[in-house]
This record gives sequence, C-alpha cells and structure tokens, in this order.
Amino acid sequence: MRGGRTAWLTLTILVGAAGAAAAQGGPLDYPQWRGANRDGAASAFTEPDAWPRALTRQWQVETGLGYATPILVGERLYTFGRQDTDEVVMALDAATGAVVWRTGYDAPYRNNAGTTRHGPGPKSTPLFYAEKIYTLGIDGVVSALDATDGSVRWQKPAQPVEPLYATALSPVADNGRVIFHVGGHDAGALTAFDADSGDVVWSWDGDGPAYASPMVAELDGVRQIVTVTQEHVVGVSADTGELLWERPFVSRSTNNAITPILDGNTVIVTGHDLGVVKFRPRRQNGHWTTDTIWETDEVSMFMSNPVLAGDTLFGMSHLSAGQFFALDAGSGATLWRTEGREATNSAVVMAGNLLFLLNNDGDLIVARMTRTGFTQVTRYEVADSTTWAQPTISGNRLFIKDDSTVTLWLVE
Repeated sequence: MRGGRTAWLTLTILVGAAGAAAAQGGPLDYPQWRGANRDGAASAFTEPDAWPRALTRQWQVETGLGYATPILVGERLYTFGRQDTDEVVMALDAATGAVVWRTGYDAPYRNNAGTTRHGPGPKSTPLFYAEKIYTLGIDGVVSALDATDGSVRWQKPAQPVEPLYATALSPVADNGRVIFHVGGHDAGALTAFDADSGDVVWSWDGDGPAYASPMVAELDGVRQIVTVTQEHVVGVSADTGELLWERPFVSRSTNNAITPILDGNTVIVTGHDLGVVKFRPRRQNGHWTTDTIWETDEVSMFMSNPVLAGDTLFGMSHLSAGQFFALDAGSGATLWRTEGREATNSAVVMAGNLLFLLNNDGDLIVARMTRTGFTQVTRYEVADSTTWAQPTISGNRLFIKDDSTVTLWLVE
C-alpha cells in the first residue's frame, strides 16, 4: 500500500456462531449496488392497503461513517463504514440488528480540499457473490471476506494513484469474476479478479475510473462490461477485457458518477451538465460504433441515479437546484419536471408502480409512477443526519444508512 502501509485485519465474533450465508437470489435479497439487477428496484415490496402516519423504527446500529448502501442476503445485513482509522465490514442480524461478525483493517485517510465535506468513510457498496463479501475501500483497497464468518479470503492494496475524489464505484460480478475499476485519473485499470483466488483474469488499461459503477450487458450478441471512465463511456469484452468501443463523455468536473442504464441493446448515460444520451453500440464491418438515438439537455444528473420503468425514465436532475422528472425512454422527450428545489441529491428506488425518493436531508418521499406529473403518496422523516446512500428496501423493511448508523424502519 501507499507509503509502505500494510493492512491488518481483525475478526471478532460477537453473537454466537455465524451460520452459513443464505443462497444468493432469494426474492427478498438485495445483494449489491442498486439491488439484485443493479437497476434500482426494491426487493418484493408490496404496497400497504393504507400507508401509516409514521414508520416503525425497529432498531438502529452504529456502523461507521460512509455512504455505502447496506446489502441484504437471507437474514444477514452487511454494512461497510469507517470507525476511527479502520474500514469495517459488519454482518448484522436483519431482524434484531445484533452484530454477528465484524472485520476491520487499518485504513488511514486524509481528505483533500475537494472531498472534506464528503467525509472519510467508504462510498462503495459491497457485493455479495460466491458466498463472499467484496469491498472497495475509499483509497482503493480491494477485499474479499467470507460471508459466513468475516474471515479474509484475499485482499489487494491500493494503487499509487487514486481518483481525485477518492473511490465511489461499486463492484460487479460475472462468470466467476469480480470487476473493479482501480487506480486514478492517470493510472489505473478496469480489472477482473478471480472471485475465489483474487488472481487477475484480465485488465484494461484505459483512462482512469470515474465514480459510476460498471454494468454487465449483452450488446449486439457480445457479453461486455459497460462503464464510465474519466473521459469516456466504454464497453470491454467480459471474457478478455479487450476494448470493444468507446465514446467521449467528459463532464466539466470529471466527476461522472451515474451508473449506465441498460435498455435492451441500448445504453442511457448522464453526467454533470452533460444532459442525457441514449445510444446503441453495434458492430459494423468488423468494427464497433455507437449510434446516438436521442439526447436532451432539459435534464441532467450529477449524483442521483435514475430508474427505468418500462418506457419511462424517472430521476432527479441537478438543474434548477434539484428537480424530479420523467423522460420518455423511446424519444427522450421530457414528460414532466417538478418546480423549485427538491434536494441536492435523491436516491431513487422503484417498487411496483411506486417511487421511493430518499433525499439527502433524511426525507423519504413515496410517489406514484406516472407519465403525467409528480404525484406524492406520503412522506416520512427517516434520519437526523444526511442520507447519501441508497435505501435498501426488502419486503416491508427499509434499511436506511445515514452519516454513521443504519436504521431498520418497518411499513406496518
């Protein structure tokens, strides 16, 4: 690691013997960034006949500073945060909040001037895959922990150069591999590690990582990793890491943070003051090209990831100091926008015909998905401090991460 620092890890079993992690893929599981399919969909939520006046707070646990979304597999909730100088992964009993295991490693971090207000906690959401928990620390440490007991299976040190605003992307898994984009603007690689051993299977040394998370896609019959870099949107072969196509995509702050949206054989991307673009990667005469389908500058997204529900894209635009919006995904036409400032950031989750909009001030809005206008159903206060992480919604349970704690709220 940088400066000769060597990570150390400790394991503390706090509640009984840790049972085996539940099999991945249950209807209530939320095993990675933005849910089971990385599309911002809640897990098996059923709307109540009547919404309660207030949510029921079941428990609250101090899990550490940071914006990592908790992930849920079976009855285990896994969290990732900073406690003092350690980055800490915790497994909690989802029903009670009791700590099952806790594993930490030494990770001192000093914010630069541009990141001070965001704090030193990790921003990357863990990934559950192959009975392990994979994490990306704020300065780039890659770790694989046994999901059952928290023991360290393998770990990779940080790269010499980190992104300007530290790391924020969340890893993805495919075909026995876990994919991270490590390093900084001038040095780094999109890297596929063997999920069991940590060996590098392939790496693509293009321009450095941005803050958006990669997606696995099947485009024009080719399985590939689609991701946003500091200066491009790219597609690389999922098997070999070979660059298939790239498309310039540079925001004024080189702070591209929005995960690409997949819509069949097309990709939708957005970034700070870049509007929204939908394009189709395809092969032509043995070479790849990308055809623009539509683009709009009427809305644009900074750090709020949108959701695609059928033929409608819902989200929060950073324009006009924060507006909720709906776009027609086929044409790019704006269907509606709210007026005035809503929030700096809103984490958007879809459930049935509902939108859950968790604003960064701890305000949770429940709205109806419509193409005709913004329709609020109800509103709850779910945190006393800032809420930049996505909510983890599973059944009638809402796991909310604020500055340093995770709270379980029940809809009952």
